[in-house]
Amino acid sequence: MELDKELTSQLKEKFDAIGQDLDVHLKGLLYSKPINYWDYVQTDALLDLQTQRTVLPDEMVFIMYHQINELLFKMILWEIDQVANTVHIEPEFFSTKLMRVSRYFDMLTSSFEIMREGMEVEQYNKFRNTLTPASGFQSAQYRKIELASTELINLIDNRFRETIDRNTSFEHAFNHLYWQAAGKDYKTGKKSYLLTVFEERYKDEFIRFAKFYNTNNLWTKFKELPQDVRENKDLVKAMRHYDYTVNIKWVMAHYNTANHYLNIGGKTAEATGGSEWVKYMHPKYQRRIFFPELWTKQELEDWGKNV
Repeated sequence: MELDKELTSQLKEKFDAIGQDLDVHLKGLLYSKPINYWDYVQTDALLDLQTQRTVLPDEMVFIMYHQINELLFKMILWEIDQVANTVHIEPEFFSTKLMRVSRYFDMLTSSFEIMREGMEVEQYNKFRNTLTPASGFQSAQYRKIELASTELINLIDNRFRETIDRNTSFEHAFNHLYWQAAGKDYKTGKKSYLLTVFEERYKDEFIRFAKFYNTNNLWTKFKELPQDVRENKDLVKAMRHYDYTVNIKWVMAHYNTANHYLNIGGKTAEATGGSEWVKYMHPKYQRRIFFPELWTKQELEDWGKNV
């Protein structure tokens, strides 16, 4: 059967555009292998990424659950990146992307039942000792999601927001992000090992990332839209849903799961990274809000209090 002429023409146009010879690529097809599921998804490599530090079986649940979270974080960043790099954004496109990432966070929220009911408390409190000083706090992708979602000022520790504005250096602002409070004594300036190694690995990358998203984050992109678009009910609903899902529902699901394992007999255990996890995680303390102007004064005052 002859090759479809229109298809051949399209292929030639494609390869001509990048300075490639279509005939060479067609000849290459003679020697290529058909794709199969396990090679495409890299199943063997994926299933070989779980390495336990103990002999306790429920540790495997813990490892795989967090790896699934990181894959979902990557999917979220993939969607946000498309918004960030789109110059002229249509409301439907913006809403579609926001609802996608909201659904990913909905999935993350409901999945905490796997953690809450999927491990024996006794096993967890044995193998968690081998995780010290590592912590979920050190998820670089989650930090990037926050940086890509809102203006930096909304991520600053609540105690220091009035001292920082858009003219503040990224270095100074970075040192006052809300999550720094989990590993830093602001009176002495001393940082915990948890925070120190995290910054050694990611700080430069975070600052480069923050510089790009300083003007390309979801909140800034939204505010640049024409007024009639910003008043689009579906878009505003999508923005509010995303904000609440990430900063209330998902955080509280995480908080309640941690409380299930770490609050034993009325005594709260210290996090593996050494942070004061109750005040770090609960939204009523740090008041993380991506899109503050989309909430009423009362909603802002009640943020995280009635959950």
